[in-house]
Amino acid sequence: MEWNNKFTYPKSSRSIINGSRHYALDGSHLPSVTTILKATQSEEDKAGIAAWKERVGHKEAERIKNEASNRGSSMHSYIEQFLLGKFNLDLLEENNKSKKMATEIIDNGLKNKLSEIWGAEATVYYPGKYAGTADCIGIYEEKETILDFKQSNKPKKEEYIEDYYLQIGAYSLAHNTVYNSKITQGAILLCTVDGLFQDFKIEGNELIDFQNKFLDRVEQFYSQLRKKV
Repeated sequence: MEWNNKFTYPKSSRSIINGSRHYALDGSHLPSVTTILKATQSEEDKAGIAAWKERVGHKEAERIKNEASNRGSSMHSYIEQFLLGKFNLDLLEENNKSKKMATEIIDNGLKNKLSEIWGAEATVYYPGKYAGTADCIGIYEEKETILDFKQSNKPKKEEYIEDYYLQIGAYSLAHNTVYNSKITQGAILLCTVDGLFQDFKIEGNELIDFQNKFLDRVEQFYSQLRKKV
């Protein structure tokens, strides 16, 4: 596994505009990929989230969400350290769940599979439309790939991770558009709090389908903004 700085990824700053994350790039404020996905959720998905909050209680739902967010941020930080060659596996604290989850993803999903790294926590953008942060970009299993690292309380079924695929579609489309790259694969590497590793891959025409689906969500997002104005 080696670094190849073949692309120069832009420096950006994040800001919250009207309660949603945006990226400041070249004088523009572009909505994040997650902002677009959240704003264009289906009514069915919104109802499902609302029902869950009612079931567990709004205070408990907020606690679970914050705990997962903090755990995910920590896990991502450890994986980034590994990609940068700074992660010390020997210093694995016994009760550090995030670090153990990162180690599962490193051992099962990255070692001997990721041969070349182009960027880690790299800002990618589609001019005038959106921006986001890709967890890792490079050569994975001999293919130009966007990698996304996820954590979860429970194992995931493929039918429940469409938003993950839409994120991959968004990042790969942005990268191919700006850098004229040929990213044809996305890999989602996930670990549950119980240490179960899962991986999901999307490639070829299926990836193109999700790129187009995400573009539909982008158009929906901007259409909603115009109606508000």
